[in-house]
Amino acid sequence: MYAVIKTGGKQYKVAPGEKLKVETLTADVGATVSFDQVLMIANGDQHKIGAPTVAGGKVTAEVVKHGRGDKIRIIKHRRRKNSHKEQGHRQNYTEVKTKEILG
Repeated sequence: MYAVIKTGGKQYKVAPGEKLKVETLTADVGATVSFDQVLMIANGDQHKIGAPTVAGGKVTAEVVKHGRGDKIRIIKHRRRKNSHKEQGHRQNYTEVKTKEILG
């Protein structure tokens, strides 16, 4: 059984018991969060596809930790102009563990 949810402007495929890194959520470690924007639920051969979301669909998860991702280097170089620019970025994330899928 798995579901496709939408959070933080992105879509994720989740299954019970698996961990997932999503955009930062405002919840404490150990708290339970629920995702109401469920786009699809699949259980074996049965599929429920929402238009745009599944009615009554809900995914609950537990917050495992908050963290920051790997550093990404952004380099802009203009050839023959003796000009370049370097910048770095680290994205914040929240790691959640899926408990159950309802729907």
